[in-house]
Amino acid sequence: MSEAEILLDGNKTPSPASTPGPRHLLEPIYEVIHTQRGANVTLPCVLRTRPRVYKVKWTKINPTDALENIILITNGQQRKNYNQLSWRVRLRRGHRNDASLVITDVRLEDDGKYRCQLVNGLEDESLFLNLRLDGVVFPYQARLGRYLFNYFDARQKCEEQDALLATSAQLYQAWTEGLDWCNAGWLLDGTVQYPIIQTRGPCGGNIPPGIRTYGPKDSKKDRYDAFCFTSTIKGHVYFIPAPMNFEEAVLACQKQGATISKVGQLYAAWKFLHLDHCDGGWLEDSSVRFPIVNPRDRCGGLPDPGVRSFGFPDKAKRIYGVYCYTQKGGGEWRG
Repeated sequence: MSEAEILLDGNKTPSPASTPGPRHLLEPIYEVIHTQRGANVTLPCVLRTRPRVYKVKWTKINPTDALENIILITNGQQRKNYNQLSWRVRLRRGHRNDASLVITDVRLEDDGKYRCQLVNGLEDESLFLNLRLDGVVFPYQARLGRYLFNYFDARQKCEEQDALLATSAQLYQAWTEGLDWCNAGWLLDGTVQYPIIQTRGPCGGNIPPGIRTYGPKDSKKDRYDAFCFTSTIKGHVYFIPAPMNFEEAVLACQKQGATISKVGQLYAAWKFLHLDHCDGGWLEDSSVRFPIVNPRDRCGGLPDPGVRSFGFPDKAKRIYGVYCYTQKGGGEWRG
C-alpha cells in the first residue's frame, strides 16, 4: 500500500461572504440543516423581494451525477415536482415570499447539497444548503477478506446492510467522533480514504492524525473495502441468547415475527438507542458482532465504545446468539 495523502478537514462549502450577496433571496441563517431518517425537514429559501416574473427552482447536487437533479419548480402560484423526491416534497408557503422546501419522511439518500435558484432572466441567483443526517459510519469488508469490492460492489453491499456509501463529509465527522480504521474504503464520490486517530506504521506512517486519501480510483478495476453510512431506525434491535448456528438464528427471529438484524441496523441501535450487549450474535450477512456503549474488561477489553466483530465464523457453528430487528415497539427476547 503506497503512502496516502492526508486530509485534515472535511469538504466545506465556500462561505457566502466570499461572493456578492443575492438581491432577491435572503441569505439563510444556517447553511447546514441537521435531521434524522424518518423526520420532516425544511430547507429555507425566502425572497427578500419578488420580481414581477420569476421562477424558483430547487435542485439536489449529486457528486456522482453531472446532470441537474431538479426537485421542484414554482412560479409563486403553481409548481411542478420532479424525480424520486416528487411525492415527499412540498413548499412551506409560510407567506407569499416563502419558497422553502419541505422534505417529509427523510431517507438516507436525501443527505447532501441543495440549491434554491431564483430564475429571473439576467438576474438569476442561488443559495446553497447542506442537509446533514445525524448518523453513524461503519467500515465494511467482504466475507472472504479485505479489499475485494470495486466501487459498485461497495455501493451494493452498503445498501444490503440498510446503509449507503458514506460521503467524505460523513467520514470526516465520524473521524472527529473517534472512528479509527486502518483499511482503505470506497466513498460515495469514488475516492478511497480511511480515518486515523492513533498514528502507527502500517497506517500511513508517523504523520499526523487525519483522513488518509488515495484520491479517485478506477470504479471497476480497483478493489478496496467500503465505508457505509446509516441513520436512525424506526424499529428495535434485540438479542436472543440461545446458542445457534446461522440457519437457526434466522428461524429464531422469524418465529418472533422479526428479521435477523442487518449490520447497519445494529450500528444504528448502538448509536441512537444505546444498545449495549456483551455477547456476540449472528447478523443478516452471517457476520457475528456485538455493540458496546459502556466499555469493560470482559467485553473485549477495548477502552472505547463501538461495535465489536468476530468476523464471519463458520455458519454451522452453534455457539452464538442472534440480533433480531422488529418494527414493533420494544422488541425483546421471548424465549
